[in-house]
Amino acid sequence: MSDIVIDQPVMVEADLNYLVPDGQRPYRYMYDPPTGVPREGGIYRAHRVPIVNARVAAPPGGLSLDRNGFELHAHKSALDDFSDARMIESVYYPESIELIKRLTGARRGVIFDHTLRDADPATRPGNGHEPVKTIHNDQTFVSGPRRVRELAPADEADEWLEGRTAIINLWRPIVAPVESSPLAMCDARSIAPGDLIPTDLHRQDGTSGEVYTFAHNAQHRWYYFPRMTPGEVVLLKIFDSTEDGIARLTAHTAFEDPSSPADALPRKSIELRTLVLF
Repeated sequence: MSDIVIDQPVMVEADLNYLVPDGQRPYRYMYDPPTGVPREGGIYRAHRVPIVNARVAAPPGGLSLDRNGFELHAHKSALDDFSDARMIESVYYPESIELIKRLTGARRGVIFDHTLRDADPATRPGNGHEPVKTIHNDQTFVSGPRRVRELAPADEADEWLEGRTAIINLWRPIVAPVESSPLAMCDARSIAPGDLIPTDLHRQDGTSGEVYTFAHNAQHRWYYFPRMTPGEVVLLKIFDSTEDGIARLTAHTAFEDPSSPADALPRKSIELRTLVLF
């Protein structure tokens, strides 16, 4: 856990975008959809919720990946320029695998994807994306095991498929501290099974995936880490094959922070999606 102390409120109230269940299966295109087809299928509604500053008001016992679905750590990357995909893969990937293994106790790790996000369209790279402001989780209990089968090293497939596996996102600000569009994360213990809504994800390469969007539940407990710096990372639990009572996923979303200054810098960040074997 970072020991940075930030002069921020104990809590903010902000609008988070939940899916409204209507009996139709929602979907999202990750590219320009066919003519006449909306980019997203589904109705979203903003709900005003309290989001607790986890730096100063974490729950008793603190926050952890296996208990709450997310955790914060101090870590400085050897890479300070994330504009070159080759450097991300040759420098950032290997150091991140070792970091995730050290923090989680995993024995193996495979990074299968990364996303650069930039809230400023003027500086957003061609392969970049804006922060996502709908509540979601990047895998489901159907797509998670499918990812294990797809990504496990061929000569270790049986070991991976029979063991405990997880998909973990490593999320880091780049360039500057986060002053706008911070990441809100929901305590996994406050999520009910009925809140999870499978949603189709259509990719530009012609493949389809499945993610969860979330129905509103007044019991959800939301947290954030104000003004995260490039020297900090958050681990997010996206999928876990175990069913022994630990957190198997968490909901997360970017949000408009009412305490952000008027001249706040647009948020820039990178997230890695990693399959691990314990």
